Amino acid sequence: MADQKIRIGIVGYGNLGKGVELAIRQNDDMELFGVFTRRDPEQLQLATDGISKYRVEEAETFKDQIDVMILCGGSATDLKEQGPQFASLFNTVDSFDTHAKIPEYFESMDHAARESGKVAAISVGWDPGMFSINRMYGEAVLPQGKTYTFWGKGVSQGHSDAIRRVKGVKNGIQYTIPVEAAVNRVRHGEDPELSTREKHLRECFVVAEDGADKAAIEQEIKNMPNYFSDYDTVVHFITEDQLKADHSAMPHGGFVIRSGKTGAQQDTKHIVEYSLKLESNPEFTSSVLVAYARAVYRLHKAGESGAKTVLDIAPAMLSAKSGAQLRKELL
Repeated sequence: MADQKIRIGIVGYGNLGKGVELAIRQNDDMELFGVFTRRDPEQLQLATDGISKYRVEEAETFKDQIDVMILCGGSATDLKEQGPQFASLFNTVDSFDTHAKIPEYFESMDHAARESGKVAAISVGWDPGMFSINRMYGEAVLPQGKTYTFWGKGVSQGHSDAIRRVKGVKNGIQYTIPVEAAVNRVRHGEDPELSTREKHLRECFVVAEDGADKAAIEQEIKNMPNYFSDYDTVVHFITEDQLKADHSAMPHGGFVIRSGKTGAQQDTKHIVEYSLKLESNPEFTSSVLVAYARAVYRLHKAGESGAKTVLDIAPAMLSAKSGAQLRKELL
């Protein structure tokens, strides 16, 4: 008899939730149980026929029918509340990405998951996530050296939101772009000390409201603390039609580079690089979440509980293939 498929629930149906729905289709050992939303469920247009839609408040009713709940809310407000709430009922996976607050979030999720006997994989995605793993591998293998992370070229959703909050801005989008000269210095093993401004620049495309003071908008964006003031920032004013035509996709990516030295005189140089070039940030992130849902399911079946990060979970746990297959095909 074939193994029962892993039953997945989705909480939140924005770009990430939609990506998770599509990613589940690519994994034959999984099935989508349902989508849970704070909106009117009847208003959701799912990509998959026959899938049930529920209000978030109904989730507890299905705690014995869903193997893993994938939480697709935002880090700023949603996950801080929803994470522990759902970890007290379900095995969960989320993409909490506020780096500075991950230790605090881990503690709250670990407590909730241990109390309920569930497994909660937190901060899953590409950064934090795949980039975190590669930073760790680089540092472990080459302890004498430096790690550099460059992001882009890609759309930063948080910075784009910050632009749209500026008075007189109707719409806008922001791209994070690595400074090529800085990347090349790292790749050549120079081990430079790089300031924030030297590593990335920010390019903004802004649709101004009719009659708005464009010079004032540009100055407010460029001087915005925590977002733009520490970077060389370029602001372009365009039309709404241009924004829709040229800037509706959400590409992203970047590089993790470990520059290390070995040998008796520490004069043998090594460069380890991992890069991503993503046409859709949310679709790729969703695919990572779904792979970790498999690992969470397996860990729970093995009797584990508590919060886990990508640094804690063995690579083989992510794959639908058996250990024997992996050893034969990939080792």
